Amino acid sequence: MKVLMLGKYSVEAIKNISKERTKKVEQLIKKLGGKIDGMYVLVGEYDLAFILELPSVEDVIKLSVELAKLTGISFVSFPAINVEKFDNLVA
Repeated sequence: MKVLMLGKYSVEAIKNISKERTKKVEQLIKKLGGKIDGMYVLVGEYDLAFILELPSVEDVIKLSVELAKLTGISFVSFPAINVEKFDNLVA
């Protein structure tokens, strides 16, 4: 399933920004069976956007908790489907 995750840095999370932590995040996503389509830094209400493929909603929940424990970054998650699939569902 496709998931958009938006993250907000805590003060502590900002202090600990590093390439090594980013690598640990990537490893965690892969460990949970995920695939990274994109990781972006944002300007505005949210600081990060991850576009991922994950096997299930349960894996999204687990990843969100594990990311918070690892990084101190809080995430909100939005399962998504493409417009073509949406049109087929509702048309």
